[in-house]
Amino acid sequence: MNITRTYHSYIISLTLAFSVCFSCTSNKKEIKEERSPNIIFILSDDLSWGDLGCYGQEKIKTPNIDRIAYEGIKFTNAYAGSSVCAPSRSSLMQGLHQGHARVRGNSYQSYRESLQEGDYTVAMLLKEAGYKTGLFGKWGLALENQPGIPNKMGFDEFFGYLNQRQAHTYYPQFLYHNQEKVFFPGNQNHYEIENYSKASAYDEEGKVIPNGIKDPSSAVYSFDIINEKALDFVKENKDQPFFLYLANTVPHGPLIVPELGAYKDKDWPIQHKEWAAMVSRMDTEVGKLMNLLESLGLDDDTIIFFASDNGDSSQGYEKRYLDVKEGPTLSEFFNHQSPTRGHKSNEYDGGFHVPAMARWPGHIAPGSESDHIWAFWDFLPTAAELARVSPPAGLDGLSILPTLTSSGVQKQHEYLYWEHNQNQAIRLGEYYAHKVNGSPLELYNLVADPQQQNDISDDNTEMVEKINKMMADAHRPSDVWPSPGESKEAFQKRMEEQNIPKKPNNIGHF
Repeated sequence: MNITRTYHSYIISLTLAFSVCFSCTSNKKEIKEERSPNIIFILSDDLSWGDLGCYGQEKIKTPNIDRIAYEGIKFTNAYAGSSVCAPSRSSLMQGLHQGHARVRGNSYQSYRESLQEGDYTVAMLLKEAGYKTGLFGKWGLALENQPGIPNKMGFDEFFGYLNQRQAHTYYPQFLYHNQEKVFFPGNQNHYEIENYSKASAYDEEGKVIPNGIKDPSSAVYSFDIINEKALDFVKENKDQPFFLYLANTVPHGPLIVPELGAYKDKDWPIQHKEWAAMVSRMDTEVGKLMNLLESLGLDDDTIIFFASDNGDSSQGYEKRYLDVKEGPTLSEFFNHQSPTRGHKSNEYDGGFHVPAMARWPGHIAPGSESDHIWAFWDFLPTAAELARVSPPAGLDGLSILPTLTSSGVQKQHEYLYWEHNQNQAIRLGEYYAHKVNGSPLELYNLVADPQQQNDISDDNTEMVEKINKMMADAHRPSDVWPSPGESKEAFQKRMEEQNIPKKPNNIGHF
């Protein structure tokens, strides 16, 4: 036997073994470092295009939300799921545009639709991928006696409002923690419509005296406790990937805020102080969340999305003030309108065009700006790619991760589609099409004519024919909402033929 050769073979084998073990350890370390990121989606309610400093606002201070844009990416062609609350959230959760999503309006004939058993949400996908999932704020996709409550739609924890009408009350009688009601006795009778629908007074220190509440010091402002619970969720789940959907209710009216803060002594109408203070209060809470991520060492492992749920939406909240004293509207005062025509509840471009941004240190280049055209239904496939799982088939969305990280090939939508109140709209490259309930199509060049004043349909008959076909292909009939061009009588007949019972009046139910 050659002892020397045997010895050398032993040493080589031992060295290889150590190398393999080291390699395994290194790979495990790499896998740990590359674990799927925490995902946070902050959704503001009725924030207008220009209410943030990063989108040109000069009067309202929003340094923390601006930081998401300045340290990440700001989008100029981001679109909500709809021009009103509930359907926009349905598209966000389901990855489906409004021709396919379950919820396509806030209500129809006093009936609120719910997500149903069998519907699939981004929360379900992420929970299956090993994430802890939490919703804090406004759901708007089910009432307490319907199947689509958050805990049955993929959320491990829920704290907030189910019914969006109840979310109009910032000092509510109660909020839900999962399926239990948490009451706030200090809020007394403010939740009654005769109290919350009227403007409340403010004292000399700029603190609110809410209607129907004798002792404001014992009252609970829902926005504050919702954000407090969201921070608790992050702390409790810091050691594993989590999905936080923070669906804030500000600055949706009726306007009211615990204190006017930096705007107390401004020579502004009270409603302008309230609007600004509500937006800045949200900004402060965003700052607390970002600071918490840093203190827990989670900053680099967390991607934050921020957006508004529909286009310009301050109209209507100021009537109760302007009826008493004339003055500039919120839009005139803050100059926060979308650069394109349209606003909340209609179907022109500005009704869907929203501020949106994302931040993920080390992955999204700071100070980026993108004109990539995307919509809320792209969030689910994006979350799937972040979680390294496959999205379900049949989605309308496309992952925007390549745009976020400036890597890979970004797939492009042929078009974006919306429908609301039987009206339809399509964004097709530089073109924008609008169709009122089966009427002839309006066509605009959105780049040359952002206010959509010059209808060019007569000069583009082939394009009109193409878009009409797209609209027909994108729509799937619903058993809750009439189809575009369908009369009320025809809808009722279709329901009868399909043996679908008449929907109950549940508009005010919890």
